[in-house]
Amino acid sequence: MSKTILAVDDSASMRQMIGVTLRGAGYQVIEAVDGEAALDYARKHRVDLVLADVNMPGIDGITLVAQLRTLPSYRLTPLLLLTTESSHERKMQGKQAGATGWMVKPFNPVQLLATLERVLSNQAVASA
Repeated sequence: MSKTILAVDDSASMRQMIGVTLRGAGYQVIEAVDGEAALDYARKHRVDLVLADVNMPGIDGITLVAQLRTLPSYRLTPLLLLTTESSHERKMQGKQAGATGWMVKPFNPVQLLATLERVLSNQAVASA
């Protein structure tokens, strides 16, 4: 069974690029236009990994991560931030919120897939 990834970005073109990359690798992709839509979806459905932009209107990616970590079913779920920001301070904010990792845009599809495979396999080992 393929893993389901929730891709959260306010940019339609970025969601499209992420979706094409992930679907091409066999993942099921659910797209959300912002943190609020992602949180609403996550409260109703379980996904295997969340990949979110940091800078979005309303609920930003770091706040989304913090709120997802309060949900029992998302305590161990990999939550990755994919953003144009790369400052140490922002990365620390993401880590403190509970982010599993941080990737900088523009993303390299091969690197993105390798990162997803690594964190998903680590999750499988941790939950076994």
